Amino acid sequence: MLRCVLSNSQLLDWAAPEALPVHVSFIMDGNGRWAKRKGDERTTGHRAGSDTVQRIVRESRKLGIKHVTLYTFSRENWSRPKKEVSFLFELLVSFLKKELPSMIEQDIKLNIFGEMSDLPLAARTALQHAIKKTEKNTSMTLNLALNYSGRDEIIRAAKQLATDAISADEITEKTFAARLYSSGVPDPDLMIRTSGEVRLSNFMLFQHAYSEMYFTETLWPDFSIEEFHDVLKAYTARERRFGKTGDQLNND
Repeated sequence: MLRCVLSNSQLLDWAAPEALPVHVSFIMDGNGRWAKRKGDERTTGHRAGSDTVQRIVRESRKLGIKHVTLYTFSRENWSRPKKEVSFLFELLVSFLKKELPSMIEQDIKLNIFGEMSDLPLAARTALQHAIKKTEKNTSMTLNLALNYSGRDEIIRAAKQLATDAISADEITEKTFAARLYSSGVPDPDLMIRTSGEVRLSNFMLFQHAYSEMYFTETLWPDFSIEEFHDVLKAYTARERRFGKTGDQLNND
C-alpha cells in the first residue's frame, strides 16, 4: 500500500493503454471535511464531490478503463443525520437525470452493487430507469456501491450457495464469486481512497484481495484529473506478482 501524490504528468505519455488497470474502484472520502474547511454545510461538499464523480468517470471512459466502481453509500451511512441522507439520495437522483444522456452517448452501462430494495422510491425509480436505458452499453461499466456492505455481501453469497445446494467440494473461488454483486465483473486492479484515511471500510473485501491500493491526502472534491493520471502512472510502475517472485514473472 502506498500513499501517493505525484507530480503532474502528461496524458498517456508514460504508458500504453494495455498497461492501465481494467477496473478501478474508488472510496470517495472527504466531502464533509472539504465543506467544513470552507465554512459550508456538508451538503455543499457532497455536491462538489458529485462534480468530481462526473470528471473522473468521463476521464476513465476517455482512457479506455472498462470498469469503475464508486463506493457511493454504505450500509453504515444510514446512521448519518436524516437530513444528510435525504440530500444524498436527492443528489443521486439529480446526478442520474443529468448524466444519463451522456452515459448513453458515451456507451457507459450502469450497474449497482448492493440492496436496492431499501432505497427511497425516487432513487430506486431513477436507478432502474438508468439501468434499463444503458443495459446494452459495452464501452465501460459504472458500478455504484449503494446500500452496500462487504461483509453482508459475503454472507449473502454463502447463503446463496446453501440455497443452491452446492456441495462443499463444489465451492471454489469461482462459484463463490458468481454469487457476489460483482458477478461477471473483474476484480479491481486498483483501489483509490481519498482524504488520508488508510482502510477499506467494508468495501469489496473479497474482490480487493490482490488490488493495488493508493491513498492520498487529497479530499474527494479536490481530486483532479492530473492526480488521477499520476496515480495511474504509479500503478503502471508496480510489479503485480500474485504470489510469484519477480524472477518468475520475468521468466514467464
